[in-house]
Amino acid sequence: MAARSDSSVAGGAVRALLLTVVCAGLLLLAGCASPAPAPTVGRSETGPTPPPPPAPPPPASAAPGPPAARAPSMRAGDLPGLGRATRAQIPARTRQALVVTGEGRDSSRATAILYEHEPTLGWHATTDAWQAHNALRGWTDDHRADDLRTPIGVFRLGDAGGRLPDPGTRLTYDQDEEFNMSGTGFHGEPLEGSFDHVVAIDYNRVPGTSPLDKTRPLGQAKGGGVWIHVDHGGPTRACISLPVERMRDLLLALDPGKEPVIVMGDAASLAR
Repeated sequence: MAARSDSSVAGGAVRALLLTVVCAGLLLLAGCASPAPAPTVGRSETGPTPPPPPAPPPPASAAPGPPAARAPSMRAGDLPGLGRATRAQIPARTRQALVVTGEGRDSSRATAILYEHEPTLGWHATTDAWQAHNALRGWTDDHRADDLRTPIGVFRLGDAGGRLPDPGTRLTYDQDEEFNMSGTGFHGEPLEGSFDHVVAIDYNRVPGTSPLDKTRPLGQAKGGGVWIHVDHGGPTRACISLPVERMRDLLLALDPGKEPVIVMGDAASLAR
């Protein structure tokens, strides 16, 4: 009986050991099959990180508005070198303009170009640039008698004359020996022949009269007798002078039906 009891005890121990092994295996299997802990999302050292802000919506299209202001520019067919204020002085019906541009405010040298206006072309040059002289001391916005400056501005051209016969101009022409000139200019050059042909500039004068007319609507203090005449090789007192051949070309070209004007001044003043 004692041996049988030992055997039973031994068998129970073996069964207990096997049960322990099986249970351990089941636990091990259960641990392997357990799902891994979910990863922590958005954590930082100070706590959960807030989700990123949503992307801003695309900007709404700006409502259409007026175009940006632009500086005025010269249009095709405009008179070159003239600013808005100068162009505004040219009469609307004028179709012919002699533009005389001085080299500087105090310079007595200039260039002259004759322009015409056509509906399809606008303003365009009809001559090359002609060399010219103006007054000894240059230009002024406020001409005075004997200031030796040429008045700046836009003035009508309508009356001509001279010591020599009319070369064929369409302007009213007054031939008179009183246009004779003698003496010397500022540089000692002879003045003889300077008034063989002239065109009166309508500054402080009565339009429709001879260039010799001495009526001064603005008063004697404002000067007068400002003409375009034959160049004598030096500065003038207030007039514009052109070489003799160019003076004849001008007389033949000017057409009173186109209401011609002279636009004259130093370059900076004309650009205003």
